[in-house]
Amino acid sequence: MLSAEFRLLGPTEVWAADRTVDIGPPQRRAVLAALLVDAGQPVTLETLSGRVWDGEQPDGARRALHAHLARLRKALDGLDAELVRRSGGYLLEISPDRVDLHRFRRMAAAARDAGGAEQVRLLRDALDQWRGEPLADLTGGWVRRSRELWHRERLDAAVRWATVELRLHGPDQVIGRVRELLHEYPLAEPLSATLIRALAMAGRAAEALDWYAATRARLVEELGTEPGRELQELHRELLHGESSAPRTAVPLAAQLPMDVRGFAGRGEQLARLDDLLAGTAREPTAVVVSAVSGTAGVGKTALAVHWAHRAADRFPDGQLYVNLRGFDPAGAIMSPAEAVRGFLDALGVPARRVPTGIDAQAALYRSLLAGRRMLVLLDNARDAAQVRPLLPGAQGCAVLVTSRNRLHGLVAAEGALPLTLDVLSTSDARELLAGRLGAERVAAEPGPVEEIVTRCARLPLALSIVAARAAGQPDTPLATLAAELRAAGGSLDAFRADEDDARTDVRAVFSWSYRTLSTDAARLFRLLGLHSGPDVSAPAAASLAGEPLARVRAHLDELTRAHLVAEHAPGRYSLHDLLLAYAGELARAEEPEADRRAAISRLLDHYLHTAHRGALLLYPRRHPIVLADPAPGVTPEELADHRLALAWFAAEHHVLLSMVELAAAGGFERRAWQLAWTLWDFLDRRGHWHDLVAVQHTALAAAERTGDLPGQAHGHHGLGFGYDLVGRSDDALRHLDRAAGFFGALGDHAGQANVELSICSGLAGADQLAEATRAAERALDLYRAAGHRFGQAGSLNNIGLLNTMIGNHEPALPYCEQALSLYEELDDRHGQATTWDSLGSIRHNLGDHAAAVDCYERSLAIFRDFGDRHEEANTLVNLGETQLAAGQPEAARRTWRLALDILDELGHPNASEVRARLKQIA
Repeated sequence: MLSAEFRLLGPTEVWAADRTVDIGPPQRRAVLAALLVDAGQPVTLETLSGRVWDGEQPDGARRALHAHLARLRKALDGLDAELVRRSGGYLLEISPDRVDLHRFRRMAAAARDAGGAEQVRLLRDALDQWRGEPLADLTGGWVRRSRELWHRERLDAAVRWATVELRLHGPDQVIGRVRELLHEYPLAEPLSATLIRALAMAGRAAEALDWYAATRARLVEELGTEPGRELQELHRELLHGESSAPRTAVPLAAQLPMDVRGFAGRGEQLARLDDLLAGTAREPTAVVVSAVSGTAGVGKTALAVHWAHRAADRFPDGQLYVNLRGFDPAGAIMSPAEAVRGFLDALGVPARRVPTGIDAQAALYRSLLAGRRMLVLLDNARDAAQVRPLLPGAQGCAVLVTSRNRLHGLVAAEGALPLTLDVLSTSDARELLAGRLGAERVAAEPGPVEEIVTRCARLPLALSIVAARAAGQPDTPLATLAAELRAAGGSLDAFRADEDDARTDVRAVFSWSYRTLSTDAARLFRLLGLHSGPDVSAPAAASLAGEPLARVRAHLDELTRAHLVAEHAPGRYSLHDLLLAYAGELARAEEPEADRRAAISRLLDHYLHTAHRGALLLYPRRHPIVLADPAPGVTPEELADHRLALAWFAAEHHVLLSMVELAAAGGFERRAWQLAWTLWDFLDRRGHWHDLVAVQHTALAAAERTGDLPGQAHGHHGLGFGYDLVGRSDDALRHLDRAAGFFGALGDHAGQANVELSICSGLAGADQLAEATRAAERALDLYRAAGHRFGQAGSLNNIGLLNTMIGNHEPALPYCEQALSLYEELDDRHGQATTWDSLGSIRHNLGDHAAAVDCYERSLAIFRDFGDRHEEANTLVNLGETQLAAGQPEAARRTWRLALDILDELGHPNASEVRARLKQIA
């Protein structure tokens, strides 16, 4: 295979054997770029779609995305880079170092820990990765934001390189390259300062003065601001013939805490905060405020302090900092009066000049800041009322506020820029560990690093605690630490670095937010710790709490404001894993066991009764099961039609899988197999066959533990059906035989008949057509005995289809026509779609290709309406055969391409067969 290199820092390109690989049109290159920024990591379909279409998805976007992914896979064929499907997304299996962007970032990060000549080499090599405008051939909002972020990273690396290069090797190595960079970044004051300093050191003072004048003119014209303190100091030195070496200016106040070592990620948030700098010029009459909020331990203070250090040179009159202790566990919240007084002391106001009263002190504080360019960092604020007296009112100042609460008041009244911080991305979490432990140590154990990142829920506080432990044990493999976290089983005991410091105890840090909640919101938070799914809807939370929906929505709003839950999609809420563990601990400690069990019972009833309604909407002729009445306080969701049912199942898919496990493990065995029963059709239609097998395994085991005969009958049937779909025919027939025995013992003829149809399907897949036909005929007899007309229609359709597969085309037709007539009488559109497909096959074999195409198109319209991707793909394959037989190869090619995209999306083994047909037709 050829070795491939991927380029983003310029046009989006793939190179192999000294030539570019044709990737295709811009939108496909955008898909490639969206994968490459997370090279080596799975990228969800939602993330890919958001990057390619920037939240403005056109109709058919998902289909187009799958088509682009399929064609990308083909374009990469023969290269040592494989595009594979992973749970919920796609993964480009390459080392990140094969991408110029990631090489640039690795070198720039390594340079932070290097010194002298090695630092210069790393930074020079990093800058050499750039070939022009990043993603130059692409457009869109995500492309624009990425480009701006990468430019900031490049500028930061360029300033670091120029500073060190000038110190080590003198001006001749710097002047030319910095001039080139300033053509791209003409407003970058640190770069201009470096060039002016280099020109002065080279004896070219007049040229340095000219450059200062040109830089000042650009800043005034484009930003409406004078140069910063560093440039002004250099200008004075040049005018007086003083040394060109930079002097350290002592600001009026310099209160920023120490910057975070190994700070990682947060590129988008840093970029938004950088807009504050431009804001001080755009808003000449008002202070610019940004409010950074997020859950406990997510790194709000680290971000704010890191950015403040980056931006400090733009605020030459000083930086003020105060920890307002808004969530102090001892209740020692700092009053605005105490904070203002501290600022007056920092600004050098003698005690005798400090007036009495908070209003007068705040007025003096604002007067002292008037006409100055100062940065004020207000850390850990409780609410807007605590912050307002500390806001300057003068031009040129900026305020950065951090809080665990969303400070809506500041956003509404003061026009603050709201910035919500989430947990780190996987790549940023790895970068954090690399910054604390060294890139080589992290790169040497990729598997354990991924496990540590996952078990830390990508929460910066937890990652920092584990990194501190690893740094203190340099000879201990990271695999050992990963094993310790695994053994902790999700307990927060694993995340305590120092018993004497509550700030490094994840449990203690979470508790500071929890204690601020109202009684009802705190109870809901605890109960959410019993929910095992990846997220929860507001109606499900209402059933969990046993309270009216409107009241629970108010509690969820409170939890969201406190950043103890996140509303990641409208009406859907999630907790990251460590908060979920904390909530679970609280539930076990503060909720009586009977109350916990009642809450889980309500939760399971909510999902079971809603899913039961949805299952019957998707497949009205399902063999019925009888549910017990829902527990008091449960409010199942209303699903009006099959489209709403399909959408609900899609949203709750992973939650429902977890509910089957929760029910089985928690002693709710009957609900376990009944929930599995409700999921059958959805999982089949969406191609989630391995999930179908897994939940039926769980359901059957639960039914066997309690000796539940109907549960065992349905469990064996579901497992046999699932095994048939994944190609395990022998296992399928074994479970189907057992299911038939259970239904027979129950005297359930319709249940027996359903199993016979599944046996028929399995035998047909094994090319045992005569035996399959006999199974379908047995099913027909059983359905007639039970008076089950839906089942009779299905059996007739199967008999007809099997006849045409055997070669009895004329006799097959009346069976399928009878089936279609029955389905129309019963208004079963999904059954009609299945039968139209069978009629298409019969008409094709009879040589009536036009009629066959008409049948297939009728079938496709209904399958698409029902969202049945598997059957849609099967019908497309059949339609392509007829088009080819009718002498329409191009139409067949287009049809099979659509089928292949669906089968690739489903991960279906039949995709290889369709791919072979496409190659053959070519």
